[in-house]
Amino acid sequence: MSFFEILRFAVRGITVNKLRSALTMLGVLIGVGAVILLVAVGNGSAKQITDRIAALGSNTLTVQSTTRGGSGDAITVPIALALKDPVLAPDVRSVSPVVSAAATITYQGADHQVPQFVGTYPSYLGASNTRLATGSAFSDEDLAQGRRVVLIGQTVATELFPGTDPLGAQVTVGGALYTVLGVLAEKSSATGFQDANDVAVAPLTSVQQTLTGYGPVNSVIVEADGADRVDEAESQVATILDQRLRVTPTGGAVAGGARGAGAANRGGAGRGAVGGAAGQSAPYRIQNAAQLLQTQTETADTFTVLLGAVAGISLLVGGIGITNIMLVTVTERTREIGIRKALGAPRRVILTQFLAEATMLSVVGGGLGVAAALIGSHSTIVGVKPVVVPSSIALALGVSVAIGLFFGSVPASRAAGLRPIDALRYE
Repeated sequence: MSFFEILRFAVRGITVNKLRSALTMLGVLIGVGAVILLVAVGNGSAKQITDRIAALGSNTLTVQSTTRGGSGDAITVPIALALKDPVLAPDVRSVSPVVSAAATITYQGADHQVPQFVGTYPSYLGASNTRLATGSAFSDEDLAQGRRVVLIGQTVATELFPGTDPLGAQVTVGGALYTVLGVLAEKSSATGFQDANDVAVAPLTSVQQTLTGYGPVNSVIVEADGADRVDEAESQVATILDQRLRVTPTGGAVAGGARGAGAANRGGAGRGAVGGAAGQSAPYRIQNAAQLLQTQTETADTFTVLLGAVAGISLLVGGIGITNIMLVTVTERTREIGIRKALGAPRRVILTQFLAEATMLSVVGGGLGVAAALIGSHSTIVGVKPVVVPSSIALALGVSVAIGLFFGSVPASRAAGLRPIDALRYE
């Protein structure tokens, strides 16, 4: 019997019981579709995290005080500006102190609550990869003069200026008038629980005058001279902060006490210093965007593998369904097997025929599962846009074929091992 004849017999065997074959393929379809779609969701989530962190700038450091406001260890504007020292920190390109507060922006009777009204230096826009859609940025002179000008995000522009040009408009913030100087370009809010476009940025001096006061800053954005100089800039910033905040070494380890503790915090948490006695909390923390990106990527990869493993269980269940159906098929066709063996059909032909039927069920089910997954990937799932990769399709199809062969081998072996006389006597 040729290979094509075996395939023809397999197709006929499947089509004899269409409903039963369809239900068997449905199990494989669900398994393959789930594997591809859930891996795609994991990949989409990882991509969104990467895009979000990359948008912050790959060569930036974020310095935050870990002590409460009013403490002597808090980071103030003079301490922040000391980080831009051409001698002690030659790899630091710019330093941008940041203060922020929630504020209500009012325009012609319409109010909008902004979660982040940011006060900072002009260098913040470049360091944080924040671009302008229209208008212009504020300048060093605006900062020095404390001019009340503001850049608004896309959400603020949509809420307060629907259908109108916001440039030059005067809005009220904390009882003070601000002039809209520009509108920020849209940013992705993919991974965040907060709208990245619901923000306003103004000169630090004006925000301190009207909203936050002249206390410590919330954070400092430090831009390194390049992506390859981030580690050096981080070390230099840590040294200056140790000096300014009078961080004492712990257990005889020099500023190294700070650096050693910071190194222990690497891997997303950033870098901090241990001041004073052992066990005392760090007075500052340095977050490295590149390290954060690496940590988040590793976490997302683990998440993707777990999703794929969970989906793989349903594929396994589909394989068990194939075994069950094929065993029933062999039982129903026992007399047919006996007749064919009595007419001289060799064992390998019977074995190949039932293996072909099982594999055909899994391949057709897997193909339909791929189609279902590709259709489903065009939708957004729990806020994530799935990203299908060819390797996941090839892997899922390969596993479905392997499952067909593996789970089909038991009933095929049983059919091939039947003695003709026993098969012909079967009722």
